[in-house]
Parts: sequence; structure tokens; C-alpha cells
Amino acid sequence: MTSPQAIFNVRDYGATGQRADNAQAAIQAAIDAAHAAGGGMVYLPPGEYTTGTLFMRSYVRLHVEVGATLFGSKIAEHFPKKAFFYAEDVHHITLEGRGTIDGLGAYEWKVQDWRDWYIYPNQLLAEKVGISLDRSFPTADSVGGNLVLFIRCQDVRIENLTFLHSPSWTMHLFQLDRLTIDGIFIYTNMRDGVWADGIDPDGCRDVHINNCTIETGDDALVFYDGESYGPVRASENITVTNCRLSSSSSAIKFCDGNQLAIRNVVISNCVITNSNRGIAFMVFGGGLLENVIISNVTIECRRFDWFWWGDGDPLHFNLIQYSDINPDLDPAKMAPIGIIRNVIISNVIAHGPGPSKIHGHKDSYLENLTFENVRLTVDADVDAPWRKGPHALSIDLARNVKFKDVQINWEGPVSSHWQSAFYAENVDELVLDNVSARQAQDGGADAAIALKNVHNAVVRNGTAQPGTGTYVALAGTTKEVVLFANDTRQAAQVHSQSAEVSKNAVQNGWG
Repeated sequence: MTSPQAIFNVRDYGATGQRADNAQAAIQAAIDAAHAAGGGMVYLPPGEYTTGTLFMRSYVRLHVEVGATLFGSKIAEHFPKKAFFYAEDVHHITLEGRGTIDGLGAYEWKVQDWRDWYIYPNQLLAEKVGISLDRSFPTADSVGGNLVLFIRCQDVRIENLTFLHSPSWTMHLFQLDRLTIDGIFIYTNMRDGVWADGIDPDGCRDVHINNCTIETGDDALVFYDGESYGPVRASENITVTNCRLSSSSSAIKFCDGNQLAIRNVVISNCVITNSNRGIAFMVFGGGLLENVIISNVTIECRRFDWFWWGDGDPLHFNLIQYSDINPDLDPAKMAPIGIIRNVIISNVIAHGPGPSKIHGHKDSYLENLTFENVRLTVDADVDAPWRKGPHALSIDLARNVKFKDVQINWEGPVSSHWQSAFYAENVDELVLDNVSARQAQDGGADAAIALKNVHNAVVRNGTAQPGTGTYVALAGTTKEVVLFANDTRQAAQVHSQSAEVSKNAVQNGWG
């Protein structure tokens, strides 16, 4: 192998640096020459370069200098692969530099002429309140596909570059081993950029994503385990740190299409701003999602247009089957319901106008969830065209769940549809430790904490905020609840229980 200093300047292979000239052949020739020499750096000096698909080769570093921009061609024949940078079954490849990759993705607005079951409930709501059903679609000349499509590669680095206006997912990374992404900026139009995800690791192992800023139409960071280019493989051993994410859908999403497993994921020190949904845990395809730690994160949400998933909700867990969404699918042909377990979320400050829903499935309870040191503020959003409350944070169909040091606040004039701050239904083994809450309406009839069909629960060291009516309300088959050492001085009453609840449901404690 040649020394790392071997440099292959694309100007020496015929690139002019003029945008009007097609530089695709010249850049590819430099890449091929570096590979043939045993490796080296392909150097793009300042200038403007138009290109279609570039095939990366093993041991090649492609360096886009500051002041250099690669523009995507508008001619479909220039893309033999639906990607700007393409690699398959290669190793030790790098994309780096301070330059810019611009896919020139563009969009048009028109009425959707087919039924998308995944957003159909939103469509019905939009029709009900008279919102236009026009939505964004890529234009016919947005031909480039992904800016980066790497398949079954090893030892991949992507560093410091700017990626703009991808016509599709900016980066689809399929079954890579040892992937590092550091210091990049991704931008697609957040109003229009449908399907223009940021980074999509798909069946990847040993992944490190650091120091990145991503502002995207559609999801910013998505973890998959699909079968787009071969048999499905688990995504595992992933770290994400020091990133700032914005999305018109989900800032961080564990993808609904999980078929096998996504596991061993640590996300820390991240800032989520201007997102339709903060963090989403979704399993629709029968897969396993486990061993996830998310810590030191701020989340700021707002509602985007009707055709995006999300509702200004900071946290979202959803465990269902595709046939639950799409009635055209045969439930008998669906994979068994998936699993979500072993998740820790800590040190989070979150704000949004939508409800945080943490929901499992009757045939597969969420298991072993911990939420610690969480501050959730719900903006009433009284001018919203539709409302999907009614609780600030709800958990349903779960087992062995702990909330510790959690504060839930209401901000602004509160809409009449909001009810409890915390609502749990069909939960076994629930601990609420130092939960500060109040129902939405000052002095209203709803409880700060509502428990329905909850078994083996402990509510301790909590605080009833000023204006609390009832601190804890019990309903359904709720039983074996311990209230211990709660500060309920601001509450009209400590607890209430509906007629069907056993008289001795509350045990062994006070306050």
C-alpha cells in the first residue's frame, strides 16, 4: 500500500472546477487510480463540480476542500445507482473535508391522489378542520437518490463535510461494520423535504456518530434493520453524542420497520430543537428493541404540517403490527408482535404541545423502562387545528416501570381537552418516586396522577403542585398501591378511587 500522502488531484484527471462541465468521469478516474495504486487521497480543490454516481473503492480517501462544492446532475442517466456516493462490499473508505455536497433536491406541492394509511388519521383530521390536503413531493428532476449509499462495507469514516438538499435519505448505510461519522452538517428543507432523512444506519454494527448538526425534512437520525439490499441483520453497538438535531418528523427514531433487532445503543449530550417529534421508539415489523440508554438531552417540539408523523410530542413509544395501521394487510401474515425492553432515559428537559405516549401492546408489554430526572413542560397550544391529548404523559401496557425525579408542568392557557399530567393504564410494577405534578385545569376534577388497571404500584416522595385537586386517582382493577411520604399540602385530597376499586387498594403508607 502506498503512503497516506499519495494524492490524486481531480484536476489532473480532467476536472475543470466549472459547474457547467460534467466532472463525473474525471473524479471517478482519480478514485480508480488511487485504488489501483493501493490507496491514497482523492483531492477536490476549490471549485464547482457537477457529477452523478461516484463509485468509492477500498483504501480511498475522498477529500473535498473548503470552497469546493459537488452538485448533483439533473440527468437521470448520470446515476447508474440511485446515489451520489456509492460503495458496495469495499473497506477502508473515507469522505472528508470542509467542502459541500449539494444534491439539488427540489419539491412541489400537490394533492395526494392515493391513500397513505400511515398518515390517514391525520388526513381525516385535516379534512375535518378544513386544512388544505396539498402536500410536498419530490420533483421529477430530483433524480440523484441518496447522497451516500454504502452497502456491506467495513471501516468507513465520514467527516466534516456539509450535505445539502438530498433528493432522498441523505445517508443510507446498509450493514456497515465500524462506521464513524464526525462533525458533519446535513440540511434539507424542513417544510418540503419529505423522505429526505438525515442519517439512516441500517443493520450496522459498531457505529459512532459524533458532533453532527442535522436539520431535515423527515427523520433526522433513524436506526433500521431492513432488507433493502440483502437479508436482514441486527443493528447493534451504537453510540451518538454531542449532536444537534431538528426534524419535521422524528429527531431520533428507532424505526417502525424493525424486523430482527436494534440493541445496545447509547445516546448522550444531544440537543433536539424545532422537531415534530422528539424521540420515537417504534416496532411494527416484529423485531426486538432493547438495551437503550438516552441521557443528557434537551427536546423542543412544535407541530408541523398534517402529513408528517408526530404531534409535537417529545417522547413516543408505539408497539403494534402493520396490519393495525393498514387494513389492506392480512393480520395472519404479519410477524408476531415485537418487543421493546430495557430502556433508560435520564437527565432530559423537554417541551412540546403534544402528548408523550409510551404504549405497548396487549400481547407484548413494554418491559424494564426507567425515566429519571425528567422535566416535561406541555404547551397548551390553544390554536392547534386538532388535539390529541388528553394527558401530558401516558403509559399503557407496560411492566416494571420506574419514574424518578420527574416534574410535569403546564404552560400557557390550558385547553379544555387536557386532563392529567401522568396517566398509567394496564401497568404492572410501577414506581413513581419524587413525581411533581398537577392536573391540567387549576382545581379541576381530573387527578394529577391517574392510575387505571395498575397493579403493584408505589407513589412516594412526590409533590402535589399548587392548584392540585386530587393527587392520585385509582380506577378499574387498580390494586396494591402504596402512597408513601408524598407532600400533598397543596392538594384538595390525597387520593380518590372509583367504585370498582377495592376498598383496600391503597396500602401501607401515608400521604
